[in-house]
Amino acid sequence: MTENGDPYENAIAERVNGILKEEFLLNQTFVSFGQAKEAADNAVDKYNRIRPHASCDNLTDTST
Repeated sequence: MTENGDPYENAIAERVNGILKEEFLLNQTFVSFGQAKEAADNAVDKYNRIRPHASCDNLTDTST
């Protein structure tokens, strides 16, 4: 199968990218690659640990 760049080919990844941009403010211009990488690393960490996910009954890694 050949990919043609259509966002519908990978809807889950596009959804996560949208969440990271909107909820974690990655839709801005960064002054350096290092600053962008740090912001992305922090956003992914928060997305994985703190943000509730419907797929696991809205629990987080920090849920007790």
